[in-house]
Amino acid sequence: MRGRGRATALLVVLGAVLSVLGTGTAQAAGYRYWSFWEGSGSGWAYATQGPSLVRPDDGSVQGFRFAVSADSQDAAKPRRSPDFAKVCADTPAKDGSKRVALVIDPGTAADAPQGETPPPPRTACARVPKDASSAEALASVAKPLRYGSDALLCAISGYPVAGCGEQVSGTTGTESGRATASAPTSASASASASASGSGGSGGGGPSAGVLFGVGAVLLLGIAAVAQARRRRG
Repeated sequence: MRGRGRATALLVVLGAVLSVLGTGTAQAAGYRYWSFWEGSGSGWAYATQGPSLVRPDDGSVQGFRFAVSADSQDAAKPRRSPDFAKVCADTPAKDGSKRVALVIDPGTAADAPQGETPPPPRTACARVPKDASSAEALASVAKPLRYGSDALLCAISGYPVAGCGEQVSGTTGTESGRATASAPTSASASASASASGSGGSGGGGPSAGVLFGVGAVLLLGIAAVAQARRRRG
């Protein structure tokens, strides 16, 4: 009976630990920022360089999306298709310049900073010098732009009014920090006007999935021991 009681207690404790781990996973934090995308016939691809480093060809489509995202794999794409012919239909070609179609998506109310309302998505055709960067193309059609001290793109056409790459709780939506050049690269590199790295995520310990697996094995082992003792008793 004593061994059976110990096994039951261990089962309860491990069940509580697994429950806490599950809650921690659900509350993963993200960052509120403008992500940068490159369009093609097949859709949108997360840019691997910042807009100040990309020098798009004539006929390119570039996208910007404001949202709360944990990393590049989690980032929300622009909600309009990358259709150069449609966006630049009324902007004729001109010698010595190039045309770049831009899709600017300020996101949804759920991603907006407290007290702000996102404007509707829009498109624009930028006609700029042939050596212009994506950042210069954006500036030609979507002023005012606002940048942070670390060159992170903070606002397009004045939205949002305040804030820049804030860390946001995954469950409460509250702001708890700020993305910097050393924060997740999705918020500080691809959305930055001068960053060049691709998005990613990291961690300082074992993943919740690994811990869940270990806990499940322990639970099965304890249950087997308890059952064997009952049979012997």
